[in-house]
This record gives sequence, structure tokens and C-alpha cells, in this order.
Amino acid sequence: MSHECAASVAESPLSHVKLQSGRQIEEARKKLGLTQRQLARELGMGERWLREIESGNPKSTLDDHLICAYRLGLSTGHILIPLLFAGQRMSYPLQLAAGDLCDLERLCIEVIAERKLNQLTRALTPIWHGPTLAIGPA
Repeated sequence: MSHECAASVAESPLSHVKLQSGRQIEEARKKLGLTQRQLARELGMGERWLREIESGNPKSTLDDHLICAYRLGLSTGHILIPLLFAGQRMSYPLQLAAGDLCDLERLCIEVIAERKLNQLTRALTPIWHGPTLAIGPA
């Protein structure tokens, strides 16, 4: 990857996400044997707009990318994981963008769920202080 490409990703993560998403949407559509016209009709959008989404047009919305991804059975990790990195002001390693991010997406969900469950368990577990009091007749 060139230095210019890496710099542009750091400056504009949303544009990069849309470009990568558009490529994956196009690839998935073709694998399913759908034409742009068929998919656009099914999703209630114009064929030209679908072309714009697939080309990664920065004016396309993330909603449109997500709608396409859901319909095509794609993981949304290629959209959401880079945005998580950007939100934390961290560089997104482009090697993560290759292939299906379903496993990485599931792992993120599991880590978040486990952490929240551990916090909830700690919050609900009583902390006993000092000697315990005997209850009942002495």
C-alpha cells in the first residue's frame, strides 16, 4: 500500500469505508447472480444510485451500504470495524479489511458482551464486610 493511500485512509476513514464497502457489495451481488437493476428494484432504489454505492461514492450514505450488505448476506464488519478504529483515533490496519470479517465481528461482540456481563456480575454480587451475624436462637 502506498504512503498516499495510508494517509488518505487516516484523513478520511468514511470515504475509505464506503469505497471498500462498495467493492464488497458489487462482488457479493455478482456472486449471487443479481444484476444491478434486480438488486436496486428489490431494495427500492434507483439502478444509478446502486452504481454510485458500488463505486464508493462519498455521497452515498452508510444506511444504503448497510441495507445492501444485509440483503446480500454480508457481514457489516467491513463498515463498522474501521469506524470503531476511527472513533478511537487509531489507525485501521488495512490487512483486516481483506476477506469476510464475520469472525472478527463476532469476536468483538463476544468481548463486549463478556465485559458487560462481568461488570454486571460484580455490581450485583454482595460484598460481605466484618463478621457475619448469627440468625436464630442462640
